Amino acid sequence: MNLETTYIAGGCYWGLENLIIQIKGIQETVVGFSGGHIHNVSYNDVSSGNTGHAETIMIKFDQDQLSFENLLLEFFKLHNPTTPNQQGNDIGTQYRSSIFYTSNSQKTIAENVIQRVDVSKHWNQKVVTEIIAFDKFYPAEESHQKYLIKNPNGYSCHFKRNFNY
Repeated sequence: MNLETTYIAGGCYWGLENLIIQIKGIQETVVGFSGGHIHNVSYNDVSSGNTGHAETIMIKFDQDQLSFENLLLEFFKLHNPTTPNQQGNDIGTQYRSSIFYTSNSQKTIAENVIQRVDVSKHWNQKVVTEIIAFDKFYPAEESHQKYLIKNPNGYSCHFKRNFNY
């Protein structure tokens, strides 16, 4: 197995994680928080909208089965990357679209994928997904991990679109 780790945010992590774990090549996911200015945050802290964190998913994937590029192309089918700080009814900076890259290669691929998504014109507006260097990740409480598996009637504003980029 050829594992790589990345961190992405695209709105409420419950629904996004539930779709990402279905992608072939995904080995592990953990929901949590990245991109903020306070250490050791909790869901309640981040929900205030004052910590600067985004609801983020740590993803470990097998590069022999799934390239980073293809993972990102799927990511852009699972959320609306053109709405700043919002996915569906969820509004706030914690719901922004972000790619927290862990290598220069990931950064370059993310930039190229965003350009490809924009050129496709599947979205009526330009992608606003931020591409920023990964710093820290704080896992959310256990009750948030695999939330929609534990709570199948729980809330999600995510669904897969049938785009080809």
